[in-house]
Amino acid sequence: MTSALKPEWLRVKAPQRERIGAVADLLLDLKLNTVCQEASCPNIGECFAGGTATFLIMGPGCTRACPYCDIDFDKSVRALDPTEPERLGVAVARLGLKHVVITSVNRDDLPDGGASQFVACIEQVKQRSPLTTIELLIPDFCGNWEALATVMAGAPHVLNHNIETVPRMYRLARPQGIYERSLELLKRVRNDWPRAYSKSGLMVGLGESDEEVISTLRDLRDHRVDIVTIGQYLSPGPKHLAVDRFVTPEQFDTYRRIGEEELGFLQVVSTPLTRSSYHAGEVQRLMQQHAR
Repeated sequence: MTSALKPEWLRVKAPQRERIGAVADLLLDLKLNTVCQEASCPNIGECFAGGTATFLIMGPGCTRACPYCDIDFDKSVRALDPTEPERLGVAVARLGLKHVVITSVNRDDLPDGGASQFVACIEQVKQRSPLTTIELLIPDFCGNWEALATVMAGAPHVLNHNIETVPRMYRLARPQGIYERSLELLKRVRNDWPRAYSKSGLMVGLGESDEEVISTLRDLRDHRVDIVTIGQYLSPGPKHLAVDRFVTPEQFDTYRRIGEEELGFLQVVSTPLTRSSYHAGEVQRLMQQHAR
């Protein structure tokens, strides 16, 4: 495993308080969490300065303890906050977002995995910001397809579920996940709700090979995924998985070219600093070009 310093292409300037302050203050005022903050995203300065954020609901504690993730582990049974959807809807309206991403921690303690809370958030956004397009980044709901149907009944424009890594790395990086289950979820979205755009993402630098990444892209395309994001894994700290390698920008572009030109994804966003929700608003352009 590598102990080398980050290469130049991964060095990001620390966000200045005045650049992120307005969004951060709003989130604090409304007592909302974002994955930007909880997962230590390297793009927080750029996104907050642009007035965008990915909302993290039902958290901040997660019932799974994936060793790559910086979100706190909490397996206790916790009631949902009934005021959270309304507060999120207010934040979207006050920020004037054209496209909003709503994600969650895993809530395996809940019978529906939190599907009903996703729907409540969708309803509040549509009520207060009817022109805003909505992207959900959901967990696997432990294979509860009724929970998936509940979420999709809310009619999100984009349904994102991250495959995270190649199948060989699941036991190490995502021990409570099942590769085939995640693929099945993504396939069901496109087959059963054809108007929605399906999306997935994965990290590289955990120990996988380039051939395995391309094989995973093929699997995603075979399961009718429309959009893929690929980014460099960065270890949050010494208690997390170490970085195995730093993938070059040139290799990221190779992933993009293969995905878009050879496999036929609508879009592959593939750069070292790409994260699941990075530049997610660009999906509106795709929706115009590939209307459903």
